Amino acid sequence: MRKNMQKLALLLFAAVMIFAFAACGSADQQKTQTETQPAADENTEPEQAESSAAGNDTLVVYFSRTGEQYEVGVIEKGNTAIIADMITEATGADSFEILPKEDNYPDTYDALTEVAKQEQNENARPAIAGEVPDLSKYDTVFIGAPVWWGDWPMIMYTFFEENADALAEKTLIPFSTHAGSGLSGFDSKLASACPGSTVGEGLAIAGTDAQNDQDSVRSTVNDWLSGLGY
Repeated sequence: MRKNMQKLALLLFAAVMIFAFAACGSADQQKTQTETQPAADENTEPEQAESSAAGNDTLVVYFSRTGEQYEVGVIEKGNTAIIADMITEATGADSFEILPKEDNYPDTYDALTEVAKQEQNENARPAIAGEVPDLSKYDTVFIGAPVWWGDWPMIMYTFFEENADALAEKTLIPFSTHAGSGLSGFDSKLASACPGSTVGEGLAIAGTDAQNDQDSVRSTVNDWLSGLGY
């Protein structure tokens, strides 16, 4: 009887020890998995950071003038600058304003038209101030200016010719501000000046509307951008 009791006690002790070792092993395994397996947000964070760090692929380049302008008087913000800002705001694009290295453009309208005509007759290429952005970063470039004597201002041809290689194989989209001449062939002239590029549908906005009817102009700009896929 006593031997039977001893055997039973030994069996119970063995069972307790086996259970204890099994529980300990399970706890160690669980701890190891917790320490070595990355949390879910650790896996997703680098991908989100890469996405948020992606560069903008659209640029707005424009030339604009203040001072006295046709039918709008003396203005503090140029007609083309107003449209450029609307495009930038709607698309999230970067922007670059073309400024002359030597600003010889008069503030009075009649005198400005005379200088613009002289530059056109001389086929001038006024120098641009500052450094043009790295155009290789962009796939699409909106390019705008006021219509001067039925053409791009000559300083725009400086930009086209000095950056012809960088603009090749990009989509270029022209826009103009004018006093009745519309887009004035900006699209075809841009295509000729920048061979190898794709020229998209342009937009023409009257300077008087840019200054005095901005709600309507913004709607027109947004509709145009929507048609371009923005």
